Amino acid sequence: MFFIKLIKNKYFLTIIALIVWLFFFDKNDFFTQNETVQKLNKLKKDQAYYISEIEKNKVDLQELKTNKESLEIFAREKYLMKKDNEDVFVFVAK
Repeated sequence: MFFIKLIKNKYFLTIIALIVWLFFFDKNDFFTQNETVQKLNKLKKDQAYYISEIEKNKVDLQELKTNKESLEIFAREKYLMKKDNEDVFVFVAK
């Protein structure tokens, strides 16, 4: 009896219809909001990663500017540079 009165109540039906509309059919529905929050969390993780990489690269750059031996090692490893009287052999793993 109570349930039938509740279903016939126009205010109750309006509230239920509004909740259903907002939850499923609105452009800012629950699923879109959930997806947006997941993207935001991923972007925050990416931001933290890139900030740590920038700090690491700043330290490496400072070391390359101040230490001539580390600059030579870096040039040899990354850019395959060599002195005039030596040969460089590159081994490629298959």
